[in-house]
Amino acid sequence: MSGATRPDRRWGWHRLLAEPAARLVVAARVRPGDLVLDLGAGEGALTEPLRAAGARVLAVELHSGRADRLRSRFAAAAGREPGTVTVVEADLADFRWPSRPFRVVANPPWSLGVLLLRSLTASDSALLSAHLVLPRGLVQQAAGARRRGLGPQYAADALRPFPREAFVPPPPGPAGVLEVRRAGWRP
Repeated sequence: MSGATRPDRRWGWHRLLAEPAARLVVAARVRPGDLVLDLGAGEGALTEPLRAAGARVLAVELHSGRADRLRSRFAAAAGREPGTVTVVEADLADFRWPSRPFRVVANPPWSLGVLLLRSLTASDSALLSAHLVLPRGLVQQAAGARRRGLGPQYAADALRPFPREAFVPPPPGPAGVLEVRRAGWRP
């Protein structure tokens, strides 16, 4: 289904503010040269601190207006050290993950949380780690003993909760950060 025919709820958006976004990038321990995907990049709240950390960022955004604004914003930063940004206008439900090792630091559309977890941790995935801002219930479920939806080579932990005030507009319920990492991998 194309982005133009998706129901309006797909455009719901709880923008992460700059300060909590920067703290999340620090917590993810992104290193210069890491390939990092910002899924549902919005206006680049996470994209900018990822670029500043030296990452090679793929900012994935479905909304064409937001994707255009990201392109304009980061075209001006092209050539400045340390990292790079490539904007990809795509639906995350259909997105093909890179075949080489990558990381994710994102505040993705919450309606796609379960789908993303299953897809990112599939047996053929090259995912090394992910720090995902998601509804707290999903974070706790994915980090729980059953680890529903995660591939066998991945482990998950619930990190600190994110207060509703970290978003504009505030989400309807509490949020948290889910850290997913490939077994044996350390940043």
